[in-house]
Amino acid sequence: MNATEDQPPAPTATSMRRALRRARDGVALDVAEAAVLLRARGEDLADLCATASRIRDAGLAEAGRPGVITYSKKVFIPLTRLCRDRCHYCTFVTVPGKLRKDGHGLYLSPDEVLEIARQGAALGCKEALFTLGDRPEDRWPEAREWLDAHGYDDTLSYLRAMSIRVLEETGLLPHLNPGVLSWTDFQRLKPVAPSMGMMLETTATRLWSEPGGPHHGSPDKEPAVRLRVLEDAGRSAVPFTTGVLIGIGETYEERADALFAIRRTARRYHGVQEVIVQNFRAKPDTAMRGMPDAELEELAAAIAVTRLVLGPSARIQAPPNLVDEQYPLIIGAGIDDWGGVSPLTPDHVNPERPWPQIEELAARTAAQGFALRERLTVYPEYLLRGEPWLDPRVLPHVRALADPETGLARADAMPVGLPWQEPEDLPAASGRTELHAEIDTEGRTGDRRADFEEVYGDWEELRAQVGSTAPERLGGDLREALSVAAEDPTRLTDAQALALFQADGAVLDALCGIADAVRRDTVGEEVTYCVTRNINFTNVCYTGCRFCAFAQRRTDADAYSLSLDQVADRAEQAWEVGATEVCMQGGIHPDLPGTAYFDIARAVKARVPGMHVHAFSPMEVVNGATRTGLSIRDWLTEARAAGLDTIPGTAAEILDDEVRWVLTKGKLPAATWVEVVSTAHELGIRSSSTMMYGHVDGPQHWLGHLRLLAQIQQRTGGFTEFVTLPFIHTNAPVYLAGIARPGPTMRDNRAVMAMARLLLHPHIPNIQTSWVKLGAEGAAEMLRSGANDLGGTLMEETISRMAGSAYGSYKSVRDLEAIAEAAGRPHRQRTTTYGEVTPERRAAALASDGHLPQLLPVLD
Repeated sequence: MNATEDQPPAPTATSMRRALRRARDGVALDVAEAAVLLRARGEDLADLCATASRIRDAGLAEAGRPGVITYSKKVFIPLTRLCRDRCHYCTFVTVPGKLRKDGHGLYLSPDEVLEIARQGAALGCKEALFTLGDRPEDRWPEAREWLDAHGYDDTLSYLRAMSIRVLEETGLLPHLNPGVLSWTDFQRLKPVAPSMGMMLETTATRLWSEPGGPHHGSPDKEPAVRLRVLEDAGRSAVPFTTGVLIGIGETYEERADALFAIRRTARRYHGVQEVIVQNFRAKPDTAMRGMPDAELEELAAAIAVTRLVLGPSARIQAPPNLVDEQYPLIIGAGIDDWGGVSPLTPDHVNPERPWPQIEELAARTAAQGFALRERLTVYPEYLLRGEPWLDPRVLPHVRALADPETGLARADAMPVGLPWQEPEDLPAASGRTELHAEIDTEGRTGDRRADFEEVYGDWEELRAQVGSTAPERLGGDLREALSVAAEDPTRLTDAQALALFQADGAVLDALCGIADAVRRDTVGEEVTYCVTRNINFTNVCYTGCRFCAFAQRRTDADAYSLSLDQVADRAEQAWEVGATEVCMQGGIHPDLPGTAYFDIARAVKARVPGMHVHAFSPMEVVNGATRTGLSIRDWLTEARAAGLDTIPGTAAEILDDEVRWVLTKGKLPAATWVEVVSTAHELGIRSSSTMMYGHVDGPQHWLGHLRLLAQIQQRTGGFTEFVTLPFIHTNAPVYLAGIARPGPTMRDNRAVMAMARLLLHPHIPNIQTSWVKLGAEGAAEMLRSGANDLGGTLMEETISRMAGSAYGSYKSVRDLEAIAEAAGRPHRQRTTTYGEVTPERRAAALASDGHLPQLLPVLD
């Protein structure tokens, strides 16, 4: 089906004039107006292009390169032409039998990859464009056998390895086009490539879902899946190339919708580095060989509307080998980039369309009043921004080829291989390493990071996404729900649970009484606590969690990193005052090697062999795994061998991605969190579980979170406890931006605690409250609402204090026991896994009262 078939009637002259006038006047267009302008032809098209050109020119002037159109000098590396998809217009993809018949391997060998890259480097190319099919091993047993025989877990592992070889042996910069990637895949590949890409192509689901559609039978071409890839690229701070393919059967409205979908992602994460507008070209020996090509006036209109929708700062590209020498028309439509042009390799996707010579392209561009300048695979804006857009492992390779002033390619630069390696050691001790004590005496330097408006994405887009954060009041029979909760909380329906989450007054008192009775029957009267020390080994982090006030840039005044000796010193100090556990977590420091976590665990065990190492959140586990190239299972196995005993179930926040992607720009998705803790449990590494609430969430999210934890526990039995974490709003970016609520109310805290006890019964018997977030009186109230554990002495606590908690950084043994006594309950010191402590540890804790003597009291 051509894009002109089954279209609504042509727009009236009046609607076209109106849309053109609004475009000239700079009024924001909607999808319907964009669809009208996509049909502009003749004089209307000239009017449209004039407006688009003005916008483009303004954007280039703002970027500091007026009158410049860019391109990238590249080589094509078709790593494999196998694919699990069946796109009806594609000639790139083939089948194993045809490859063998033509004398080709299923994958390019390392020697073949490097030969192409070396030839390109000798010709001055700077980009190695890796093109390949989506996950061929999922469709072709031969691909799976090839990977197994060569020692690779999957195609992406081979891609990663070849990218490193190209960086080290040729100096070309990899740009990766492996198709659909998950969030975890982006973490694996970002350290080996300055940029990546995937064409969105279209948001017309029917072209994928209906038999006969161009994408039917191709799992990776579902628009929702591809949009998720764009989102995950933005969350991962990967400079990302995407675009639309016009003329494959979409309507003009569907074409416009795709442009607006790209704009939403670009605004939300600022990660779309360029948008390609590509015209369909029919190819022989494909199912769509009889489809008419998209006309060049149609292409020009699509480029111009893309410019109007995405604005002056967007980088918009049209492949020069697909424009039939209509350079004036295409430049006049508003492009500012020609994409990759190769002096060596053909366009493997459009092999019948040779690249123009670069000298010819420069002359054609100059004829329209523009200078042609070479750029790198990563656009100047991202190179000049630096972290978090470029991983430190590829930054030296990029800088070797870049003009430090403009961010474009250096004209005289020739690529030379440079080592690619993980840092061998932790970053050197630096910065405000006494912040754990000074946070209580001197406080933090400022209430927000200097890059507040950039690091977290677009606040306005986020506000529009969230709307009101007030939880919706739901109805329900509270009396019946209370009765079920008292008789058998495992029988509570979702509707009853939602009603109870909103209980207040006498009903809330009754609910807390029921939860307290269930607690008593399940774990008895004792209130437990652990003598522990928190060690946050760095707060340098660029993940972009919008609730976190702990994370700092490496140049911020409150940033710090501890050395291995400092970590071990703090563990030894804790042991001397009776600790049985150290809880160690840190920011995702760009320079932290994936093996650093092993070194941290070993350092503690070497200094204090008897100390329980409770360390590394699921986010840190994924970070370590992706940086080392290990699977999550293999990484956890090595961490356990290094001394890891249990892991904290933090980084959970709310296990609902709808909420998570408001709270955090780049943290792991809910499914990955579940994968990490489940894998840990299967290996015998137990974990806590947590929920942070009271921000942009509601009872339906709390319910879903707790139900999910109960399911995991029934399957693995690995959770030691559940910890409620009320949101501390004071310095949280998402609150300072006016999006989140100012934390939960005491009513919320009591209801959440009581419902956690009931919904997790009998699977997770230990329910912990957080004194550092609620204070002594609040913690005592939680002990009357279903909690049986007070957590730890902490000795130092920086994360909540940086967020604005007013309850100090440590509690002594006597302080914690006093909280239990205030609730009318006995108390007992415990181990991490709720066992009995040895008499020696108990005596040491009592002798020192469980805190470090040099820590100063909290100042009022």
